[in-house]
Amino acid sequence: MHFSIPETETCNSDSGGPYVAYNIHVNGVLHCRVRYSQLFGLHEQLRKEYGNNVVPIFPPKKLFTLTPSEVEQRRELLEKYMQSVRQDPALGSSEIFNSFLRRSQQETQQIPTEEVQLEIFLSNGQKAKVSILTSDQTEDVLEAVAAKLDLSEELLGYFSLYLIKDGADGSFSFVRKLQEFELPYVSVTSLRSRDYKIILRKSYWDPSYDDDVMEKRVGLNLLYAQTVSDIERGWVQVSKEQLRQLKSLQEKVSKKEFIQLAQTLKYYGYLKFEPCITDFPEKGCQVIVSAGNNELNFQVKLPNEHIKEGSFKVTRMRCWRVTSSVPLSNGSGSPNRSEARLELAFEYLMSKDRLQWITISSPQAIMMSICLQSMVDELMVKKSGGSIKKMSRKRQACLVRRSDSQQAVKSPPVLDSPDGSREPIVKLSSKFSSVGLRGISNSSSNNDVSAEDFHGNYAFEGIGDDDL
Repeated sequence: MHFSIPETETCNSDSGGPYVAYNIHVNGVLHCRVRYSQLFGLHEQLRKEYGNNVVPIFPPKKLFTLTPSEVEQRRELLEKYMQSVRQDPALGSSEIFNSFLRRSQQETQQIPTEEVQLEIFLSNGQKAKVSILTSDQTEDVLEAVAAKLDLSEELLGYFSLYLIKDGADGSFSFVRKLQEFELPYVSVTSLRSRDYKIILRKSYWDPSYDDDVMEKRVGLNLLYAQTVSDIERGWVQVSKEQLRQLKSLQEKVSKKEFIQLAQTLKYYGYLKFEPCITDFPEKGCQVIVSAGNNELNFQVKLPNEHIKEGSFKVTRMRCWRVTSSVPLSNGSGSPNRSEARLELAFEYLMSKDRLQWITISSPQAIMMSICLQSMVDELMVKKSGGSIKKMSRKRQACLVRRSDSQQAVKSPPVLDSPDGSREPIVKLSSKFSSVGLRGISNSSSNNDVSAEDFHGNYAFEGIGDDDL
């Protein structure tokens, strides 16, 4: 997720005195508004739990009132601090950090804790209304939906909740997968638009997991509804003969056979994104990006109007990063913050010993990054003999109670390995150990980046002469 603190505000406290508030944005959307003292309190909790060697350095206190330039400097340091915490595997997934963000989100949006009805949409347009608390986190809401649909407990880890935005033509675009640090009801209502909805979809990439889901009636129905929807939206490539066969299976209500035939089709299980811009093979090319089958698929419209298709395997991506950039001013004044755009850049192994940066400019860059990370996680788990496991914080034997108001829990991933003693997997092939980590500024992107902001890819694989 992309954390930023793009601006500060001067607010009045209950006592009437002014103070500086920092607006924390997630994916470019306001998540919460916090004070320096609150962030310092979070830092102290993390430091006490994990130690000074793990937790990043926190911007120091000042004895006197800050000047405007010092306020801006502190904002930049706090933004870097929050990004560093979130990107750390232990800190970013800790209950200390996530509960702080959930609590701050609820306080900022001024939504009291009360029982409400929340609509969760299914792929076929139907919806399930669940009774939840406004303070329920993502996992709680997912469990409530599963109970409403009678989805078996062992299949809960195969599905996730996604925030989507409806389009004018009946289509929709993915905003993000709902995370553990947010409250779904607060997230969707704070956007103040009926165009935003929460949808339930499968959260894995490997079609072989479909067999597990199809063993249960509700799992089969959910997977069938999603498959039909994706085909109707044109996300799956179907020939006339294949379409005839699918319709025949639909008429017979042969859901399992329908899915098994769909598995053989091109782009089955892919997520399709809105048209955007890429610098590959040329700068400024229009592209439709799809994620699936452990790759990003590009359908690029070249300047001569020809369409060129290609795929970038996640195992050939050495690293990637999401950045936000503001176009340079043309001399008429300062650039407008509203003009900021998101970019996903990844370094790809094009051929032996040749790495190249490829950049995608898209409002859905965050979602693309989430897809890449989940593909890597799934690959690594399968490589180590793991399997999809249900994500339930409440049932963990390692639950540690700190107080009535705070629980310190290490939230397990959806994809987990049963063998904790397995050998660590080397991050990079040894034959590429001499290749330095180049910044995106060395490619066609103008962003100034540092190595600590990258998502390193532990599934990265080198290629030999036989592969060229």
